[in-house]
Amino acid sequence: MAYDKFNVLKSSAVPLPIENVDTDQIIPARFLKATERKGFGDNLFRDWRYHPDNSPKEHFVLNNPIYQGKILVGGKNFGSGSSREHAAWAIYDYGFRCVVSSFFADIFRNNCLNIGVLPVQVSPAFLQKIFEAIEKDPKAEFTIDLPSQTITIDASSEQEEFDINPYKKENMLNGYDDIDYLLSMKDEIEDFAGGLPL
Repeated sequence: MAYDKFNVLKSSAVPLPIENVDTDQIIPARFLKATERKGFGDNLFRDWRYHPDNSPKEHFVLNNPIYQGKILVGGKNFGSGSSREHAAWAIYDYGFRCVVSSFFADIFRNNCLNIGVLPVQVSPAFLQKIFEAIEKDPKAEFTIDLPSQTITIDASSEQEEFDINPYKKENMLNGYDDIDYLLSMKDEIEDFAGGLPL
């Protein structure tokens, strides 16, 4: 399933300065019945967002209209716990295209990259600067430049580079998942196969 191409994202951000956010908190297990990627955003951080009677918890950041944007900024060790890919689906379906943290669980990172959510790992010091920028101005904007692999705090022009697997980078730039990547090479594969002895 193809997803939106990712090149340069300029957006405000939603701060979630909580460490060790695990995948069960991102999308509780009771919402894992669906097999398509649609609808999971409604239950992103469900137990943190809503009371048992489904009324919103007014103090949770996603229920605060002052915070908007396509960037979610989390604390250290974001996406730990079980390997459920539904956690990445929920983040994408909600509208986030980038998650920033000082450390990601490996499986969560890969699940994000597979569906078009860019995990940007920064130093703890730079992460703190991001949180401070948002606290100072909830509408503060950040620029995520995938081609140059940089994240910039626009107000101060402070910038840091981030790492990404070259194959995953190419896929994100083109909006490819693994199947799309293979299909993009169809002609080359057929040419190669045609030259093989029977």
